[in-house]
Amino acid sequence: MTDTVKLVSLAVAAPEHVIFQKEAVQASGRLFADRFEDFRHLARVFDSAGIQKRHAARPLAWFDEPHGWQDRMQAYAEVAAELFVEAASSALSRAGLEAGDVDCVVTVSSTGFTTPSLDAQMARRMGFRADIERVPVFGLGCAAGVSGFAIASRLARGRPGAVVLFVSIELCTLAFRLDELTRPNIIATALFGDGAAACVLRSGKGGLAEVESTGEHLFPDTLDIMGWKIDDGGFGIVLAQSLPPFAEKELGPAVTAILARNGLTPADIDRFICHPGGTKVLAAMESALSLTPGTLDHERGVLADYGNMSSPTILFVLERAIRAGLPERSAMIAMGPGFSASCVTLRRVA
Repeated sequence: MTDTVKLVSLAVAAPEHVIFQKEAVQASGRLFADRFEDFRHLARVFDSAGIQKRHAARPLAWFDEPHGWQDRMQAYAEVAAELFVEAASSALSRAGLEAGDVDCVVTVSSTGFTTPSLDAQMARRMGFRADIERVPVFGLGCAAGVSGFAIASRLARGRPGAVVLFVSIELCTLAFRLDELTRPNIIATALFGDGAAACVLRSGKGGLAEVESTGEHLFPDTLDIMGWKIDDGGFGIVLAQSLPPFAEKELGPAVTAILARNGLTPADIDRFICHPGGTKVLAAMESALSLTPGTLDHERGVLADYGNMSSPTILFVLERAIRAGLPERSAMIAMGPGFSASCVTLRRVA
């Protein structure tokens, strides 16, 4: 019998700069209140976001000045490199492996880019072999923590015994826009933080969990719910007010369909591990998945300590769930641009 793919190790990392929510609202008021008449009304989201602090690629004062593509991508390249090395090295160490043992690296990010890609730029510093397979993925947004994990697991399944390293890095704060006097920009300013996570996946014995199944659902005619509006100034956030009610209505059937394709039902899942997109999104997910309000406690804890970091956030949640003890079967769920939902089911390793 072929060994199943296992999650062998998991590590998380965050930039050194910490921004407390009370500092963020004060700074935002200073920057927006006199120019945007709706700011005082929208500023309530800083209090209702469920966030105490966030980590950022740059200190708070950096955001007082406008920045174009060059500044943003220079900051991205610098900080993403450090987080890549920190998260990946820690994950490999916890797996008892070295960078030279890695056969394939999958890297996801939607908040910046480099060419050559980040994995290539870090190859020598990490010590990757010359024959390593590289899979850089851009554009999956908040769903990429699950979608990228699924891609990495399928690569590991296709090459029994191969070591697959999955790295998720997002520097959401670098998309902050002084020139965007819009509701989505204020919401994003109150919500997003920066972070990274890395996993080692490999078929074989042991590990933290068995990767049981993967699946995705792309909702039709939903391109305008979430994404980037790219212009000369940088990334501009697209974030529809309809997202929470849409998730509450549509996520449940989508997850049920994904599970059914893998011979499962929602009743088979002992713990849903969800991407904490925000307090309203978490409440919508609990409703959609028929969970008691407040069930997603690890999610709210990560949101409070780190904000929404986009793709790595769910891996921060998974890390807490592992420390608390995974149940027999869990399902990671995340939503992202497309609009889409991604799912990975995990089984506890005996």
